[in-house]
Amino acid sequence: MKRILFILSVCLSVVASETFAQKLPQIVLKDINGKAISVDTLSNGGKPFIIDFFATWCKPCNRELDAIAEVYEEWQEETGVKLFAVSIDRAQNTNKVKPLVDNHGWTYDVLLDPNSELRRTFGGELIPYVVICDGKGNVVYKHNGYTDGAENELIEKVRELVAEDGDKDKEKDQTKE
Repeated sequence: MKRILFILSVCLSVVASETFAQKLPQIVLKDINGKAISVDTLSNGGKPFIIDFFATWCKPCNRELDAIAEVYEEWQEETGVKLFAVSIDRAQNTNKVKPLVDNHGWTYDVLLDPNSELRRTFGGELIPYVVICDGKGNVVYKHNGYTDGAENELIEKVRELVAEDGDKDKEKDQTKE
């Protein structure tokens, strides 16, 4: 009986969280090569991903993306996380984005949001602004600003998501038994 109640409560919490979770909007942006990308199609093969809003002129943004770049490969190996860096530089300055990305050696997928439409959709006012999505594309965490070491909080949130997914997989296996 306890097992049935536990399974029922897990199912209800999953349904409730999916009902109220913010989904990715249907906004079309371009990547730094000019290819149109619909934001609602962003994914990472069922694993969490990070959307990090920045601007070429924003020193804290560049420090944050540099700090993540130093550990990004380790993060990917450990959790499979992917980062989408979204520039909010105005249209007349988007030509500065690719040189900045290349100069810093960032290996992130970079998108352009020259009207800050996507950032405003998520409620971001200041940059850097970070959004973490679970493997289904639900927004599960948002954060404004950057201080040295704040990237550690991001990876902890990602680790929690990965652990939750692992727990759900174990629960599914146990219910099959």
